[in-house]
Amino acid sequence: MPRTLEGQITMEKTPSYFVTKEAPRRIYNMSRDTKLIVVVRNPVTRAISDYTQTLSKNPTIPSFQDLAFKNISTGLIDTSWSAVRIGIYAKHLDNWLQYFPLSKFLFVSGERLVSDPAGEMGRVQDFLGLKRVVTDKHFYFNQTKGFPCLKKPEGSSKPRCLGKSKGRPHPKIEGQVVQRLQEFYRPFNMKFYQMTGQDFGWD
Repeated sequence: MPRTLEGQITMEKTPSYFVTKEAPRRIYNMSRDTKLIVVVRNPVTRAISDYTQTLSKNPTIPSFQDLAFKNISTGLIDTSWSAVRIGIYAKHLDNWLQYFPLSKFLFVSGERLVSDPAGEMGRVQDFLGLKRVVTDKHFYFNQTKGFPCLKKPEGSSKPRCLGKSKGRPHPKIEGQVVQRLQEFYRPFNMKFYQMTGQDFGWD
């Protein structure tokens, strides 16, 4: 990490920290004062999105349901598939709470980030002890992408939006597959709500 002067905040992000077993210990050893922001979304939608991204890079992979189930007839979910495993948030948070207290975390709702980006960004700024500079005037809804983008900063020629890999349409997944996954995640979601003191409304 770069040196951080008084009055500065250094930020770093990667989607794999939260689910990597060794990450909490390593970060704790680097700095136990680190504030942690975790963006979560409905784990079923997250798994389908994960699959969609992989499919775009490798169109020959098996179907979503073939990867999600160990046995389709019994409905047994394959938790060794990373797209499924990542969404078991309670398990990952358990690992982090061995090193950091809950007060060091801010859990951001991926759904509210789309429906109310300024509101969620307000929570982020408050958590980091920053003045609320980013407000609703900084966002516009991009119809093509289906989510909010940043308006162009002064002196820049175009608005800032997430890249081509974001906002692509998901493949059609059978209703019973989605329902079975929802049932699988429900107890983990409930535990996650209890652990964080936040109901994300995924059920």
